[in-house]
Order: sequence, then C-alpha cells, then structure tokens
Amino acid sequence: MDIDDLRRQARRFLPRFVFDFLEGGAGDETCLQENLAALRNISLWPRVLRDTSGIDTSIEVFGERWRLPFAVAPTGFNGLFRPDGDILIARAAARAGVPFSLSTASNARLEEVARQADGLRWLQLYVMSDRSIAEQIMRRAWTAGYRVLVLTVDVAVNGYRKRDIRNGFRLPFRPGLMTALDLARHPRWMLQFAGRPFPNFANLSEHPDTAVSAQVQAALLNRTMDRTLAWDSLSWVRAHWKGQVVVKGVLHPDDAARAVAEGADGIVVSNHGGRQLQSAPAAIEALPQVVERVDGAVPIFVDGGFRSGEDVAKALDRGAKAVFLGRPILYGLAAAGEAGVDRVFDWLRDDLERTMILMGRRSIDELAAGGRS
Repeated sequence: MDIDDLRRQARRFLPRFVFDFLEGGAGDETCLQENLAALRNISLWPRVLRDTSGIDTSIEVFGERWRLPFAVAPTGFNGLFRPDGDILIARAAARAGVPFSLSTASNARLEEVARQADGLRWLQLYVMSDRSIAEQIMRRAWTAGYRVLVLTVDVAVNGYRKRDIRNGFRLPFRPGLMTALDLARHPRWMLQFAGRPFPNFANLSEHPDTAVSAQVQAALLNRTMDRTLAWDSLSWVRAHWKGQVVVKGVLHPDDAARAVAEGADGIVVSNHGGRQLQSAPAAIEALPQVVERVDGAVPIFVDGGFRSGEDVAKALDRGAKAVFLGRPILYGLAAAGEAGVDRVFDWLRDDLERTMILMGRRSIDELAAGGRS
C-alpha cells in the first residue's frame, strides 16, 4: 500500500544489525523523528474547479530533464541489503527517469554501475584525510560519465549512533554471539550472500585488484574525514572536477549564502537523515530560510524524512527544486530487490500526481508557486 508496508517487509527480512544501520539516527534519534513530525504538521491547500486533465511531473536540472522531481540520495553500504544493491537501485532510477547518486561508501565499482545503468549518474564525495582517494574517485567518475558531484560537508565526525554501537557494527565484521543468533533467524538474507564476501567499499582503490586496508575501510564506515576541509577547499574540488558541484549538508542560511559565494552550483538542505547532530532542526523547517537567502541563485534540494508524494509536494511548495530519497529506496531494495525499488518510484509518482490533482496544480512549476495560489 505504501512505504510503511515496504518498511515492515524490510524489517522482517533483514537481521537486526542491518535494519538498525538503515533505520537508526544519532543519539536519542530526536532529529530523525523531527524530520517526520515536521512534515506531518505541514498542510497543503487544495484548489478546486481547475483543469487537471494533464499532469506534468517533470523538471529540468542542470540542463537535464527528470521525469519526476525527486532523486536517489547517496546511501552507503547498499550491498548489505541486497547483493549488488547499488546497481539494482541505479537501474531502477534509470527506468524512473531520475538521477542516482553513488556514494563514496558504495559497494560496487563506479565503472560497473555506469556500465549497467544508463541513466543520470551523480557522484557523492566524502573527503578523507588522504585526499588522493577523493582525487582518484573524481577522476574515474568523470571518465565513466558521472557529471554532478555531491560534496557532503556535514560529517566532520560521525554522529553518535547508539544502535550501531550496541550491535557492534564495525569493520572488519566479526559477529558476536547475539548477532550470530540473529543471523540464524534470517536464513533468506544469509542465503543471498552464500559464496560472496562481506561487502566492502569498492571505490577506495583506483584499481579493482588493489586491496584496501581494513583501517581505511573502517575509517570510512566511521566517517573519519578530513577535518581541515573548509570553504577554501572548494577550489581544490574544482581543480579535480569539471562538472557541477552540489554542496550537501547545509542547514544554516549563512552557510547557504557562503556556498553560493564560493561557487557551488546547488545546495542540499540536509541533516543527514537525523544521523549526525540529534538536536539539529528538521530539514523541511530549515528549507524556507535557505531558499529565501539564496534567492534563486542556485537550485535548492532537500532530504530528510520524505515518505510520500504529499511530502514531496510540501518541499516543492516551499521552494525546493527536488527531493532526495534515502530510506524509502532502501526499504524497497531490502523488501523485494530491484522490483521493490521500482515499486517505490511507482507509488511515489502516483501519490504525487494524485496530490497535484487534488491541489489543482498541473505542473511542478505551478506546484512550486507556493502557498495558497
């Protein structure tokens, strides 16, 4: 029926430590819950007796046409939910006509994703202490046809994620007794990985046959990043990337203005799905201030807590160009693999179209007009 149904199926299918990695937030998960609550508390104003016989959900971003005003957010360790998870999501996104953002923490080589998914491909970048890793990833991605870089800037240190700590989720993976018992209760999940190694971060090395140390992999899982990364580092990014640069993880309007001044081509208003600072504001609450401050200079995207077409409409109504989706995509992937991701896109598209008809809006431009117009 909806994303919640897929979430329940995913929870039954996944071992606890895997579902907790997908679902969890920082601290007491206040921010995660605020994302959901803030969206629930927003109303949409229906307008009646308008011709809605034709609905256009497409938008244009950076000269590319998206069929829908949402995209796949960069999420790491997708191969933990289903083997080749990154590739399965990318193929579904291509069919839906929306971008797929490949995470630095992906489990599939970026070249293989490009070979198997002929859609819009964006690259998300974490900058670790050894910047040569980021440089080789950017170089390979541009060669493979990725054209937009999503620079994530809100992980100078990992959020305090209690679920992962309690579950002992770390690299190298060594399950304790309780985790081993939990794995035994999830034979279907275990069976899909039979004969396969535990997923690793496939893009940290430039060459597929070059092993990456356990320390470097653990550093990425724990988000041990380059804490010298500052505004003047955008010039370093520009030196290694020819395409658009979108800065992800902005909440404060002053930071948004600074990003534009430093040459960012777009901004993602995001609190990292409530996984970083537990007292951070809900992304949808921060969105209007950022939109007002940037004043149309660059497109503003948003993520955090979006579960329906109505949620997407609420963001567009408040000035977002598009919404990035994380957990709902992973619920679909875990519940039913590639077909589950297709189902997420289909349901969100149908729900958005229904919402637009009930609001009397024929296009995303009309929806983005805002308020009660």
